[in-house]
Amino acid sequence: MTDPEGRGTGRETAGSEYAARLERLQSARWKRLLDVQRPYRWNLRRLRLGRTLDIGCGLGRNLRHLPEGSVGVDHNAESIASCRIQGLEAYTTEEFTRTPSGSPADVFDSMLMAHVLEHVAQDVADDILGQYLPMLRPGGQVVLITPQEVGFRSDETHVRFVDFGVARDHAERVGLVVDRCYSFPFPRPVGKVFAYNEFVTVAHKPA
Repeated sequence: MTDPEGRGTGRETAGSEYAARLERLQSARWKRLLDVQRPYRWNLRRLRLGRTLDIGCGLGRNLRHLPEGSVGVDHNAESIASCRIQGLEAYTTEEFTRTPSGSPADVFDSMLMAHVLEHVAQDVADDILGQYLPMLRPGGQVVLITPQEVGFRSDETHVRFVDFGVARDHAERVGLVVDRCYSFPFPRPVGKVFAYNEFVTVAHKPA
């Protein structure tokens, strides 16, 4: 549950300061020179997601590499503005419900929630998943990505550690079937020393 000060509601990631922090982190010169996102782009491509709803899309780091027709949604208006500058289709949570894509009509092949669950309490996360699932076609994939130990500790807006077990519980509570869980890009123990190792949970919506 959320605490009395509102931690776990996602409030900490809704403002301009958080969007600016993401911009600073993602635009670091060494990251651009080394193309550190290459393996993560490859991981998304191999999942063959099709038209994807990217929930909590942030500045569009994943959205810009998702298949044509994919849409991002985020509660941070400044992050959405950044996505639009890049030519991406993205909406605030309030705007999205007023678009054709925001109608519960089984319009998406997949849903992606990358680095969202660790920012919100369990009940809030379940509500977010439940809100968007009607827009996913029967049989469609849901991909949940969360940080491992060092990555979790790197951001003070993280409110809970979401490992394979916690992510599986989220998926099953909203009626999804979990297909596989894996550590990426390195084996699970590396997450204790490498900030960018991730838990990846892949599930599907029953037909």
